[in-house]
Amino acid sequence: MTDIDPINRKILRVLSEDGRISNLDLAAKVGLSPSACLRRVQDLERSGTITGYRAVIDPAARGAGFLAYLTIGLATHTKAAQAGFEAAIADAPEVRECHNVTGGIEYLLRVEVRDLAAYKYFHTEVLGVIPGLASITSYIVMDSPKDERA
Repeated sequence: MTDIDPINRKILRVLSEDGRISNLDLAAKVGLSPSACLRRVQDLERSGTITGYRAVIDPAARGAGFLAYLTIGLATHTKAAQAGFEAAIADAPEVRECHNVTGGIEYLLRVEVRDLAAYKYFHTEVLGVIPGLASITSYIVMDSPKDERA
């Protein structure tokens, strides 16, 4: 793994804000020559510290203007139950994020759909048919005053 020294930390911060910045501009922002900056970025990529670059797309532009976070509790706490749930939601395009968490539930999902009717369909016809669910709790997002996901 590449050493995350203060300069690499600056590079990562700038790239997380603007992944399309030119190497010349990045070098100027972090105080390096362009060649030294490029070497560091390539080292961060090679080491797996930088795992990729992506476009951040407005969900409404994709027709997904309804956002909810869901907590999912499983009826049994086994590896097979977890694998079954994860396989069932792997093909659900509505699920944008799935996190296995600790606490009173097993999973936290980020779900994006067109509207309330589409959410009801997802809740009933996608989640509702997965065997072994003990609980589903929905948290509907009304606004996101801070969202730094890249």
